[in-house]
Amino acid sequence: CTHTCLLPFLSKLCTGGSWIPKIIKKRVCTTFIEDCFSNGALCQCGVVRETHSSIATGDYFGAAIVSQWDSSQHSSEYPTDAFGELEFAEAGRRHSHFLRLSCDTTPQMIYTLMTAHWGVPSPNLVVSVVGGEGCEKVKTWVREVLRQGLVRAAQSTGAWIVTGGLREGVSRCVGEAVRDHAAAASSLSQKKVIAVGVAPWGLVHNRQQLVNAQGSFPARYYVQNTSCDSCCLDNNYQAFLLVDDGSVGRRGGETAFRAKMEDYISHQRTGIWGSGSIDVPVLCMLISGDAAMLERVDLSLKKATPWLVLNGSGPAADLICELLDALSAGPMSPTSPPPEGEGSESPSAELRDRARERVQRHFTAEADLEKLVDRALSIYQNRDLITVFHGQQESPDDFDTVLLKALVRASKRVSSNASEYTEELKLAVAWNRVDIAKSELFNGDIHWQYEDLEDSMTDALINDKPQFVRLFTENGLNILDYLTYRRLEGLYRSLSDSCLAYTLLQRRLTERQGLAGSLPTVPLFYSIFSCGLSSQFYVTFSHLSLQMSRLLWDILGDVCLPFYYSPLRLDQSTSTRRALKHMNKLLLGECLYKEQHCLSPWASLFIWAVLQNRSEMAIYFWEMAGESVLSALAGCKILRELSKLESETETKLSMKELAQKFENLALDVFSECYQSSERRSFTLLIRKSPVWGGATCLQMATAADARHFFSHDGVQVCTKPRGQGSRCVCVCVAESFPLPLSEEGKSEEVTHGRDTDSLDEGDATVEEDAEEYAALRAKLKGASNPKRPFILLRWREFWFAPVTSFLGNVLMYFLFLSLFAYILLVDFKPPPPHGPSTLEFVLYFWVFTLVCEEFRQTFFVGSNTIYQRMNLYIQDMWNKCDILAISLFALGMCCRMLPWSYEFGRAVLAVDYMVFTLRLIHIFAIHKQLGPKIIIVGNMMKDIFFFLFFLAVWLMAYGVANQALLYSYDPRPNWIFRRVFYRPYLHIFGQIPIHEMDADKLEEGIQCSNNVTLIEAGAEPCMSTYANWLVVILLVIFLLVTNILLVNLLIAMFSYTFSKVQEHSDTYWKFQRYNLILEYHSRPCLAPPFIIISHLHLFIKRRIRRIPSIKIKHFVLEIHGRQASKLNMWEAIQKENILSAQNKRERASDSERLKRTSVKVDRVLKQMVKIQDHDRRLRMLETELEYCSSALSWMVDALSQSNLIKPTRPPPILRGKVA
Repeated sequence: CTHTCLLPFLSKLCTGGSWIPKIIKKRVCTTFIEDCFSNGALCQCGVVRETHSSIATGDYFGAAIVSQWDSSQHSSEYPTDAFGELEFAEAGRRHSHFLRLSCDTTPQMIYTLMTAHWGVPSPNLVVSVVGGEGCEKVKTWVREVLRQGLVRAAQSTGAWIVTGGLREGVSRCVGEAVRDHAAAASSLSQKKVIAVGVAPWGLVHNRQQLVNAQGSFPARYYVQNTSCDSCCLDNNYQAFLLVDDGSVGRRGGETAFRAKMEDYISHQRTGIWGSGSIDVPVLCMLISGDAAMLERVDLSLKKATPWLVLNGSGPAADLICELLDALSAGPMSPTSPPPEGEGSESPSAELRDRARERVQRHFTAEADLEKLVDRALSIYQNRDLITVFHGQQESPDDFDTVLLKALVRASKRVSSNASEYTEELKLAVAWNRVDIAKSELFNGDIHWQYEDLEDSMTDALINDKPQFVRLFTENGLNILDYLTYRRLEGLYRSLSDSCLAYTLLQRRLTERQGLAGSLPTVPLFYSIFSCGLSSQFYVTFSHLSLQMSRLLWDILGDVCLPFYYSPLRLDQSTSTRRALKHMNKLLLGECLYKEQHCLSPWASLFIWAVLQNRSEMAIYFWEMAGESVLSALAGCKILRELSKLESETETKLSMKELAQKFENLALDVFSECYQSSERRSFTLLIRKSPVWGGATCLQMATAADARHFFSHDGVQVCTKPRGQGSRCVCVCVAESFPLPLSEEGKSEEVTHGRDTDSLDEGDATVEEDAEEYAALRAKLKGASNPKRPFILLRWREFWFAPVTSFLGNVLMYFLFLSLFAYILLVDFKPPPPHGPSTLEFVLYFWVFTLVCEEFRQTFFVGSNTIYQRMNLYIQDMWNKCDILAISLFALGMCCRMLPWSYEFGRAVLAVDYMVFTLRLIHIFAIHKQLGPKIIIVGNMMKDIFFFLFFLAVWLMAYGVANQALLYSYDPRPNWIFRRVFYRPYLHIFGQIPIHEMDADKLEEGIQCSNNVTLIEAGAEPCMSTYANWLVVILLVIFLLVTNILLVNLLIAMFSYTFSKVQEHSDTYWKFQRYNLILEYHSRPCLAPPFIIISHLHLFIKRRIRRIPSIKIKHFVLEIHGRQASKLNMWEAIQKENILSAQNKRERASDSERLKRTSVKVDRVLKQMVKIQDHDRRLRMLETELEYCSSALSWMVDALSQSNLIKPTRPPPILRGKVA
């Protein structure tokens, strides 16, 4: 609502700086009220008479009717003329923002200006430091509190520190503390301390340097030593609000606006775009202060603003502390107000007398004493909002805890229904102080309920505070009850507009908006204020879950089935249009799915965190989620896909680093699993996951390009060809049963049952498992097909093995190349009717079968859309090579059929033969030594591209200059091209025709001409001998650069590429090998041209008889029930072992040891401070006891010498002095 009211204001932010004077005003005194102390020369506003437009009228006796100047009545508003950026001369720091504004300006406008236009981060806390103004000297311990307590607490909580902003008193001390903190922690701390100065315009020294009606960007400001009548601005503040009430040289003109500003901020929400669970806390901090400060404190307390008073800092602060101690400790009369709340009865005479006594002690020179007493008693009645900090006794290191306690105490008083601990927790979350929460709230003394942590959990999730998320889940928050689909949609609505996932979701929602129909719309992402702009995006509310699912499907591809379809009651094959129509019907009802609990809450939160590239949050959710290997690979896949779309370099790099980290986590967990049990680890690789849409680890690793994961021995053993190429099957299946990889193999139930049996082989000693095993075997025995002969099984196993298919394709491809070469060289007949020959028609048919296979791979492999299948197909480099080869063959075949293009067609086919031959390189991927060389060659081709770019520049430069110097006129285009490009290119390889370039080496008898007409008719032009020496020099420079510089640069690039790939050659080879096995496992068993038989067979089985494929399930295993639970539990145990080992290594590192040592040293220092305090107190107690002892001795001596009392016995003697 707040930001909605400011939309017209924000719309003007786009027009530049000229909008500020139209909205922000200044005040100028327009009525002269004579100041009696200046002999009529000055107005009470502090300005001379000549600058006023009118003078207050007088009565019959000449006295002015108006004797007291008032800003609201005697000044007028005009457009401001001082705003922009401030550059402090010789300060060497970034610019500060400043603005001259009227004291009547609405704080709502100024706050939005600061956060939206100036870019000042929204605060989690506002500490307003008051008092200590003017030339008053600040005590040393107050400086330490400001330096070590206030500024450190502001940095840790993301707070604003609001002061006067002038180089005097407390404001100067705060500025110096901010400067020292920035110098010490600027490169380490993520949050900067924001210091805001609110000063009276008329009190600023050299303020005319800031005046510019068009704005100053920047205004150069010189800091000087001044008197108490005016003060310079402090260069350590980020923003200055110069409040103008029309006066000059007067203090207090900014007080009213500052109080209104603090009150307004206290009603704003914390967090990103106000997404926090509490309002921004505002705390006023009183240091010293004069008598006028009591009015400021009283008015602020009546608005329920909490105060922190530094005892011992000065008069006003000391008075308030004494009132709280003395009046609360003394006896109260029956007519005195109750201790809790604001009493309606008047204070007793006794209470008033005690208050008057203390006011007189601190402010002896004040005339209106009774008014100060009333203020003091009013302050006392709101004592619950006041917290006293004893700076000389308490450590500044605990200042942030003192702030928290003060705000919690105030919030408890304002809201009688609020729990003290809940409000304290919300403040700790807003400040991101998990250390305070652990030590004060989660130390075992408080029993937290789910309802107490719900709002704080949402705040911690949205504002990226993973330590609090971990803390809440460990202390009573059940994530299964917390995460509903409504909350999940709310989390996606909180995405930052700078997040790539926000852009992708916004784009998809925009694309689908027209398909959704006319539905009531609500804002998906609330108003986002960035750089002065308001971007609002409205979408159909009920379609968010669907679009989230579609977005994840776009990123993950066909590896997983669509997410979140089950609660929406959608089928995976449902088109987008039908899904939107279904959602429209669902919207007409109660949308009960939103109240359902997420089936896999940790996985859903993991995806949400990964999409935002939140490293720490995503890793924690991965630790809590099940299926650790698959989840880590899925995170790696999502991040690598997002990094391809990200445009910002730093974000892209962080995504790649986090993706690699997840791949390493998956590799570490799988290594631990493989060491624990090989058979179970193999099952883990091919197990279908119900959480990740039926994906397996192998499928996800392939999609994520997880080469390091594939280089693990366990993964390689799982895909290892067995029996010298007779079969390729997972070890967990092959060791138990000789299952062939055929289309007519055993049913899926057999595979599932046997693999489940292998999984539970280690648990066969349990009687219940044995009974279940026997029942399952009996079921499988009855359900299995009739047993085939052993020879037939072995034959089918050999024939359908991927290795057999690979060898057959290689052999037939060599025959294809031989036939192609024979036709080009020997049997290439003329155009029809004399050709083509029979063998050429065989070649055409052969290529046609290749086209059919490419068509099958494009449109009949995978479960995603046609567009996604084509996109996935075209991404492969060898598929691009196939498309080029087939396209060239089709072009050459068509051209060779026509007499006029016969030679061109033959040339195209000759080039096409080269492409088909180069395609043969793909088979080298299976070889351990040659496989990585393919990667090296591919990367070197990229290096050659950049090399050719530099080479072309030098060829052009040298060739044109050489041609122009050697031949004054030669219009023949073909010769120009040869001499400009071709000849310099041959120079690189040593073919230098000296007799055509050096005038001293010219051959005699060469017929040439300098006649332009003859040259245009075709005669050879004569070489020019003028400046021939320059030709030789250019040749030397050209050879020097190309043969030495550029060629060696290319060699260095090749060496770097070779070493980089060769270092990980085993990793590259294992990944290529798996992809090759997977490719030929999915291919038909026959090779082209006989593959057309397999295509017809598959078409009849799939399209006519509707028989599903069994081959695609060979690397997929479905397990349910107890077996799945046991596998998940076993995997979780291995993950815990990995995490425990990592924690031990981290704790043993030098950095962690230093941290622990630092904590211990801090504790010792605190104990030393306490010991010193106790020692000081003991010394004071000894001094007082000594004084009492002396006084008593004197009294005894006096009484003994007097005649008033006649003692019956001698005075007592101290036993220690008897000796």
